[in-house]
Amino acid sequence: MSAGPLVGYSSSGSEDEDEAEAEIEAATEGRTRPGAGGCRRGQSPDPSQRFPVPDSVLNMFPSSEERPEDDSAKHGGRVRTFPHERGNWATHVYLPYEAREEFLELLDLLLPHAQTYVPRLVRMEAFHLSLSQSVVLRHHWILPFVQALKDRMASFQRFFFTANRVKIYTNQEKTRTFVGLEVTSGHAECLDLVSEVDRVMEEFDLTTFYPDPSFHISLAWCVGDARPQLEGQCLQELQEILDEFEDSEMLLRVLTEQVRCKSGNKFFSMPLK
Repeated sequence: MSAGPLVGYSSSGSEDEDEAEAEIEAATEGRTRPGAGGCRRGQSPDPSQRFPVPDSVLNMFPSSEERPEDDSAKHGGRVRTFPHERGNWATHVYLPYEAREEFLELLDLLLPHAQTYVPRLVRMEAFHLSLSQSVVLRHHWILPFVQALKDRMASFQRFFFTANRVKIYTNQEKTRTFVGLEVTSGHAECLDLVSEVDRVMEEFDLTTFYPDPSFHISLAWCVGDARPQLEGQCLQELQEILDEFEDSEMLLRVLTEQVRCKSGNKFFSMPLK
């Protein structure tokens, strides 16, 4: 079975310090009295005549050339799909899924079985259905972007979707593998939402969603391309576990009540009618 691509999960939240740096440069620029060995008005003072800036002040404003350490070992082996830069916010649009106790019980059956084939698999910390790829927004574009999304979502009605087919996915770079539940009903409604999200992406010159998406809820992930181990026999056994789970049909029928956008460490909710 071919594996569909998945959005890149990464976070790149930071705040701009450009204005603060400009203020400190202006505040610390030396001044000399005219005619006292200094410069004429309109000319820059000699650097040697400037008052020294205390180290405690300089350390408050790191050099613009510094970049945060990007050690994949600190993130479970995950590799960023784009470099971290100050002022860039990783942004993602999705349908949230609040896991009920019965869902977690099902996951407690599926994950250990999958781990017999790929022991490094780990459970997702949260569950959702993606409506966009992970894109980069500058900080000052976040609120206009969210408002554009709200305007597009305002006319959408709530709907049900069912995600009850086990499927294996990788991200585009094939650096991570996911065990997911593919949507088998409600696909058309999800496509309608993606169409409106894509329009907003185009307005902001951002990457749109995949042309033929396989909507799904990811359950677990691991580093690397583990499709050879998980597809085939393992996939068939996982599907059998799901099909035999009591009330799985109702459990995996999900009412969609809102669209959510995560940008850096900020969350924005757009209720459906």
